[in-house]
Amino acid sequence: MPTIARRALPALALLAAGAAPAARAQAPRPLSLVVPFPAGGDTDVTARFLAERLALRLNRPVMVDNRSGASGTIGTLHVARAAPDGDTLLFAPSTFATAPLVLRRGAGYHPVDDFVPVALTTTTPLILLASRASGIRSLSEARAAAQAGRIANYGTPGSGSPMHILGQMFNRAAGIELAEVAYRGVAPLINDMLAGVIALGFATPAVAAAHIRAGTLVPLAVSERERSPLAPDVPSFVELGFPGLVLPSWSGVFAPRGTPAAVTEMLSGHFATILRQADVRSRMADLVVVPGSGDPAALAAIVADQFGRIGTIVRELGIQVE
Repeated sequence: MPTIARRALPALALLAAGAAPAARAQAPRPLSLVVPFPAGGDTDVTARFLAERLALRLNRPVMVDNRSGASGTIGTLHVARAAPDGDTLLFAPSTFATAPLVLRRGAGYHPVDDFVPVALTTTTPLILLASRASGIRSLSEARAAAQAGRIANYGTPGSGSPMHILGQMFNRAAGIELAEVAYRGVAPLINDMLAGVIALGFATPAVAAAHIRAGTLVPLAVSERERSPLAPDVPSFVELGFPGLVLPSWSGVFAPRGTPAAVTEMLSGHFATILRQADVRSRMADLVVVPGSGDPAALAAIVADQFGRIGTIVRELGIQVE
């Protein structure tokens, strides 16, 4: 090898060594999308799917960070305390708005004052179901059975959940006194309903759809103002004469208070575009949820309604859990 070439090698090596740190320094920082519940649940599955799409649009990594515990408050507080720079976002279900209402010791955050809404990502109704063994086939039959003392309770995936609140709202509106039976999640509730252990229970269409198709669970009413495209044959509580029983489930993205408007508007635009894509909507259909609009104003409105209107109901009914 010529001498000049041998002398050039150290210089080239130094250049290469210097280039690697420079390339690393230019790599975009990951965006953290915090899910305040364990991996594998409905909220987590949706968050991961949308995180992949957001990463493509931002051309930067989007990492889902599961910070579960304390009814979702651990992860939610982590985001509330994060730097308001758009690098840490919260992906939350509707318990985000209701947890501060029902937790006896408080949640430590205010869903309206401590966060900036970024995008409404999904909506879905809550659905009141009857077991096939109960013989109940309509909401009026469920009410009559409760009034006659033939049934005494209803099941939920957990005390303090939106399902618990909706059950107490139904009690008051229907003039009945069914007791809540709180399960540790929706799976054991559905199993007991299939076995005929409990006659009534609240769930979401995603959980109940296969059982409804099989005829092993009977849908009685959904918790939106009108019938849901997820269950078009099931009347709403409003349609059946209970105008106050509106409590949809949803998911949305939030940023810490103080995040610049330019940042949240940019993110909102990306989510709105993602949620309009045909394959994304198809994936949402597979998950048995309705794609949201991505509109931050729509998310702000639904949070304000649930924290305000439902908060009044929770206080009137005295719903509190540890």
